[in-house]
Amino acid sequence: MQLTELAKNRPARVAAIRDARGDDPIAQRLRDLGFIPGEPVLIVARAPFGGDPLLVRIGGTRFALRRIEAARITVEPDSP
Repeated sequence: MQLTELAKNRPARVAAIRDARGDDPIAQRLRDLGFIPGEPVLIVARAPFGGDPLLVRIGGTRFALRRIEAARITVEPDSP
């Protein structure tokens, strides 16, 4: 599932980052920030009315991501 579809406070792990093209600077920036396969991720907060940004915790760090950036991240929810 895409990170944008993950419920708030439901733990998951990064599965993949989707590159829009071969040399994709946004996908590379996400990887540089720590969005790498196997890393724990959590949606901490969402903007009202389904807007931007999403407050995301990756490892021990929080980032505000635009929904268009978060949609590039595929996650696997942890088992309940």
